[in-house]
Amino acid sequence: MNATIFAPATALGKAGVAVVRISGPQALQAVDQMTSVQNPIPRKAVLSEVHTLDGMPIDEALIIFFPMPNSFTGENVVEFQTHGGRAITAILLNELAKIDGFRPAERGEFTRRAVENGKMDLTAAEGLADLIDAETEQQRRQALRQMNGALAQIYERWHGDLKHVLAWMEAYIDFPEEEIPDNVSAEVRDKIIFLKEEIEKHLNDGRRGERLRDGLQIAIIGAPNAGKSSLMNRLAQRDVAIVSSTAGTTRDVIEVRLDINGYPVIVADTAGLRDTAEEIEAEGVRRAKARAEEADLVLWLTDANGLKDETETQGLDPEKIIPIMNKADQVSSQNDGNFWISAKTGQGVDALLKKIGKYVEDKLSMQEEPSLTRLRHRSALEECMEFLKSSLNAPEIELMTEDLRMAMRALGKITGQVQTEELLDVIFKDFCIGK
Repeated sequence: MNATIFAPATALGKAGVAVVRISGPQALQAVDQMTSVQNPIPRKAVLSEVHTLDGMPIDEALIIFFPMPNSFTGENVVEFQTHGGRAITAILLNELAKIDGFRPAERGEFTRRAVENGKMDLTAAEGLADLIDAETEQQRRQALRQMNGALAQIYERWHGDLKHVLAWMEAYIDFPEEEIPDNVSAEVRDKIIFLKEEIEKHLNDGRRGERLRDGLQIAIIGAPNAGKSSLMNRLAQRDVAIVSSTAGTTRDVIEVRLDINGYPVIVADTAGLRDTAEEIEAEGVRRAKARAEEADLVLWLTDANGLKDETETQGLDPEKIIPIMNKADQVSSQNDGNFWISAKTGQGVDALLKKIGKYVEDKLSMQEEPSLTRLRHRSALEECMEFLKSSLNAPEIELMTEDLRMAMRALGKITGQVQTEELLDVIFKDFCIGK
């Protein structure tokens, strides 16, 4: 935190503008030593030549100064907005590294400093990372809502309720000569039970937020030559899988990410299901069956000219299976209740996409109350739940109080009220440089 850090805030490459961000106690030294700007006015863009430390011109740039604490990181921040050429950015970064006390920023270090300086909580920081990574409209909406504090408000309210209950309990311990009124004791238990039920409801959301963040899993399953790879290519609108009349062409799981009605899905093409003695193909069949079990939705594809082996679907939830008859362009009877398509010609694929879109929307659409979005949140809430349950069964008030204290600590891990170096390292390791 004592070093002044710098990094490009825009992607490297050829562009109209490139932004280099500097944050830390010595940020203004870069302005003093590399520009002609004197005493920059906060948040006012000033055009200036930027030069090396020994005076060689680099470029013309807009210089903007954001003084602490009213900046993104809570520290003094300077932005150099230059033309977006690789050579310009490279020499600018090289010169900044020569200034005493300056060093390149690590992944997510600007956001990490914002968290450590109280500019945002951990859920907002994670929402910011998700916003940058968002590939679909619904992912963007969820990330923006989280970045704006929707999740933090829920967890901070629960944290405040626990803090209030804990204050009562600690008061009873500090003044043991005072007898605890029966109505107060019952009120404490009622508050703990109510909080436990609220957290249970929040956890039992079908992993909606996590699925929206990561993508809903769809597996294309069926016998060899049923047209699975052709359907994959049709859905992706490009050739991502090899199509061949030779049975067993697909040996491994092939994935493609799609945007369906603004929702992210991951479609997997799998090996054809059949008994085989060939070792590699047998492993592909095993992986196909495993993917079908793990998938949120299974597109079970059958060659309209053949027969479907019903035994293959045993053990799968029928609610997550869409039975599909492929090669509808080759047969005349299409009235058995299945989806009839032709992956080759596109016949019926629009109707199939509409049904898939409805299924995905039902599973992933945002609710009025925001859903948790990360396994880290779920693990902390489950830990909190265990301590709440334990507190209700504690034989002594001191043990009950300690359980409540640990429950509050578990909640604090989500928003960052309880911070450890290891926790922050895990959260920010996947951030991009310059954010």
